[in-house]
Amino acid sequence: MQEDFIHYIWKHKKMDLNKLKTTQGEAVLVTSVGQHNFNSGPDFFNAQLKIGNQLWAGNVEIHIRASDWFLHNHEQDKAYDNVILHVVWEHDTDVFRSDNTAIPTLQLQDFTSKDVLNNYEKLFSKNGKWINCENDFASVDDFVLSNWLERLYFERLERKSGTIQNLLKETKNDWEAVFFIMLAKNFGLKVNGESFYSIAKSIDFSIVRKSQANQQALEALLFGQAGLLEQDFENAYYLELVEAYQFLKHKFRLENNAVLPLQFFRLRPPNFPTIRLSQLASLYHEHKTLFSNVIEAENLEDFYKLFKVSAASFWNSHYTFQKTSKTSSKKLTKSFIDLLLINTVLPIKFCYAKEKGQEVDSIILKIASDIASEKNSIVDAFNNLEKVSSASLQSQALIQLKNEYCDKNKCLQCAIGNSLINP
Repeated sequence: MQEDFIHYIWKHKKMDLNKLKTTQGEAVLVTSVGQHNFNSGPDFFNAQLKIGNQLWAGNVEIHIRASDWFLHNHEQDKAYDNVILHVVWEHDTDVFRSDNTAIPTLQLQDFTSKDVLNNYEKLFSKNGKWINCENDFASVDDFVLSNWLERLYFERLERKSGTIQNLLKETKNDWEAVFFIMLAKNFGLKVNGESFYSIAKSIDFSIVRKSQANQQALEALLFGQAGLLEQDFENAYYLELVEAYQFLKHKFRLENNAVLPLQFFRLRPPNFPTIRLSQLASLYHEHKTLFSNVIEAENLEDFYKLFKVSAASFWNSHYTFQKTSKTSSKKLTKSFIDLLLINTVLPIKFCYAKEKGQEVDSIILKIASDIASEKNSIVDAFNNLEKVSSASLQSQALIQLKNEYCDKNKCLQCAIGNSLINP
């Protein structure tokens, strides 16, 4: 038994409201359960009750056992003097206010449905399960699941908003600079994401703006800050980049001491940082107003056209500066663009709209529903229980569900858990 379960029963009135009585036998009529308090102090503020013939307005405190009142030292805290009802699962002692007046107690187990209790115990009996509801996930109503996943998707966008808001403070509300940093991070994927992030943060975005007209200068800027122009290679393209970077470094007094090392090991060649940095440079060279273009785009095809760029021609026959390879155009693939949209573009659009008081939820939902579902261990595991993820909206929501609810045993705050406890 968790105290959260008692909170849940009280908050959602999952008890026999017509038969409630205190341990002293007085009838309890609940007008309002009060406002759930997640900070210090009583658990529910401003409840409205009728106990016996007396109307009460005040706070409600909840415990598994009544004696927990003393375990938590509430008898010494005047903040609990205005508690009008002590709601417990097991009444094992009476409790009193500091003026020695008794606080009415409601023993909730006497009024809770056996079915609700059994379903709760079944849900929380792990027995090696991947998630608590593993055995019953497929039985959840489609409408409940669909609405919950949509809400979880926006929860995940909100979570990603934290990083964006921090960057806005650092850049004095420069949305273009924030977008560049976030986009660079996701061009680096998991292996080089933090390195690319540090590269982007080492460059004032005004320098990017001034370099956009010259693709090679933009490449030199990124490669140089990444520490990729410090070798003794003799090919003409490399030497041109070195010369361009030395000019930019001197002109803008660039430093890259805080840039994290790049990784090539165990990466597929198309994901080598050389290729991804060149593609990023091409993108900003092709679109001088990239951030505005992103904010204005309203459908998936607009984004595919916007991000239809390739690395510089040198990279058609190279993955590194040294070695030639079979000729192929190093353009951004549809699947890579999808990742950029999921992890950068849609969170930015969401945050920007909130900042400006605009309504874009329907546009974001449409785009997220049109992007193919991600494939990872979490999504695959859920799909093995029930085929539920067909688009990025669901795959992102499932990641949020697993990380923020399943792994933290927050079934009582989850619509799926609620539907299983109260079928």
